[in-house]
Amino acid sequence: MNGEVIFKNNHSSPIERLIKKYQESFVPPRAKEIATIHVDEIASKVAYFYERVRKIIDWKEENLLRRSAIERILKRSLISEISKFNLIFKPDVSNIAEPLIRELIRGGHLPNDEIPEEKVAEVQKVLDKYIYFLKEAPFPQKNSFAVKQKINFYDWILEIAACEIEEVLAPPKRENALIETMTVLMNERIRVIPQDQISPEDQLIQTYIAVHRTLFDLDDAIIAYHLLKYRYPEWTSPSESFLEEKAKNIFFIWEAIEKDLSRPLGKEFFNICERTDTAFILLDDVLTAFKQEPSFVYEVFSNKETLGQFLTQFYNKRLASLKTRLFRLAIFSTLSVFVSNWFTFFIVEVPLAHLFYEGFNLFAAAVDFIVPSLAMFALVAIIKPPPASNLKEVLNLTFSFIYPGEQKEIYEIKLKKKRRPVTGFIIALLYVIACLASFGAIAWVFYKAKIPTTSIILDTLTIAINVFAALAIRNKSKELTVEEKTSFWEFGLDILTLPVAKVGSWFARKWKEYNVVAVFFNVAIEIPFVTVIEFIEDWRNFLKEKKAEIH
Repeated sequence: MNGEVIFKNNHSSPIERLIKKYQESFVPPRAKEIATIHVDEIASKVAYFYERVRKIIDWKEENLLRRSAIERILKRSLISEISKFNLIFKPDVSNIAEPLIRELIRGGHLPNDEIPEEKVAEVQKVLDKYIYFLKEAPFPQKNSFAVKQKINFYDWILEIAACEIEEVLAPPKRENALIETMTVLMNERIRVIPQDQISPEDQLIQTYIAVHRTLFDLDDAIIAYHLLKYRYPEWTSPSESFLEEKAKNIFFIWEAIEKDLSRPLGKEFFNICERTDTAFILLDDVLTAFKQEPSFVYEVFSNKETLGQFLTQFYNKRLASLKTRLFRLAIFSTLSVFVSNWFTFFIVEVPLAHLFYEGFNLFAAAVDFIVPSLAMFALVAIIKPPPASNLKEVLNLTFSFIYPGEQKEIYEIKLKKKRRPVTGFIIALLYVIACLASFGAIAWVFYKAKIPTTSIILDTLTIAINVFAALAIRNKSKELTVEEKTSFWEFGLDILTLPVAKVGSWFARKWKEYNVVAVFFNVAIEIPFVTVIEFIEDWRNFLKEKKAEIH
């Protein structure tokens, strides 16, 4: 059978372009002699252990660990540029690319002896661009929000820089191809009613954002970076005039990107893409499975039954791994909460309790530690995988994107929904009552344990942030769910937890904005640690030189 028969009437279909991009990505580069970056193995083991500890403390998703490490290195290396504070050992900002790459290799975020040395110049070029933005940004005259605005801007710029550096060091070609394909296909199927309420470009952008958030659970930083590349094609290879112009308008650019990311309509696009991303996740699995034999891909896709068997195989594989991943998420999230509770307990809660009250008794201290961690573990542990009937829905959905003759569902977004004032008021009132009841119950538990009032407030807010994080994990667990069926007890749980999660989301966002302490500890802890690691590596090189002299 002709492998391209499914495309005979549609030679430029998005699925065909996706297959070709995957095939191109599987072709190994031409062998050539290149110098690669090497780091000492002993130093790497120490750094790798530290990164595992940071994983528990920071509790990041696997796909965010490397970029998170890049952000930490940038914030530490550029602290003198950001704060204008003259450090004793002030780093040379024009030569920080190589130390950055070496640190990533030591921490296990990049393979040893595989990163070409030519990448150093590429990364330094990226850094020079963002350092230019930091220096030339036209900050307004001093006002009460100047410091906060600077911190937020510096965070944003360095997050974008980390995204581009990661892309240079580990290009996500297949992931980007899948995002583009899903965006095109979903944009064709989404109908906004009335159509004149949103421009075609804005609809495409909102679809693009929703695909990022649902397909790979990508955060706002990487989405913002991709939007910058979409809006400004010269962003990754700028001219001097481009840099000067964008530096002058950087705050307007930042504001426009943030506006795209926070549009209320985006929730509607997210809900639709969340129901369809399973098809593309499985397509990625099938295409990747033929990495060694890319020529057989068309043959598999030309036979609906054969493709269905592969889709079923990878669906079941992901279903089995989902249960394991959920358990691992429950463990790591609980450990993260426990470690953070330990820090706040001894650094914040105990001093306040001794200052205003009589301190903690043993039972109160145990409750203070256990309840937030237990709440996090329970909320993650009760997440259930999709039902058995979900597989049929997944296959039908996936086929509808691939084969021209399949029925295609149109997803409507109605902007002008009829709202009954009385019903809306009652629902809002019930929402507020549920919020007060949930927070009251949490505070009551701590009060009965005779925990000091200051700690009751802090612990209640901590649980709110934990609930927010747990619900975010629950959303990520729906990667295989096409049609969600909610039971009555889940409906009741949502009534009690969603208001708390909303408050937790607000506090988590504000904490990020004002978290100057995190910057201090990032510098205070990591600068000495990295100095020790570099000393170990230099010592090892010294010993190797001395060994070479013995012959």
